[in-house]
Amino acid sequence: MAAFQAGFFGKFRSGKFRSRKGDAARLRDEFWPKMKAVAAKIPFAEDALAAYYCTLDRGTPLRVRGMLMGALAYFVMPVDVLPDFLPALGFTDDAAVLMATFQLIASHIKPEHREAAKAALSDLEIAQK
Repeated sequence: MAAFQAGFFGKFRSGKFRSRKGDAARLRDEFWPKMKAVAAKIPFAEDALAAYYCTLDRGTPLRVRGMLMGALAYFVMPVDVLPDFLPALGFTDDAAVLMATFQLIASHIKPEHREAAKAALSDLEIAQK
């Protein structure tokens, strides 16, 4: 297992998997419109925002940031296992992916990430009124 981890992360750090510059920017650009559209409809909006802010924190380990970015990318994808436009079911797969990821990395989501999430959610609610 250690050989796999060292090999994989060694390639990641060397830039082999970073050849598509802008993936983080693309996630950011797609995350906010999606969050604005669905924040009032989903019960896990604060958790998704806290995860987003955790990915921006340079103090968050790279492996944790990668896992969170993957979960958030699944959230913003328009096509997934259960399309988001389905009433009552559309976000259940997104919530499951985010919650499973949170269980793995919960210790890395800090109070300041939660505070930023609450502030952003408050701003989104004010903007929608």
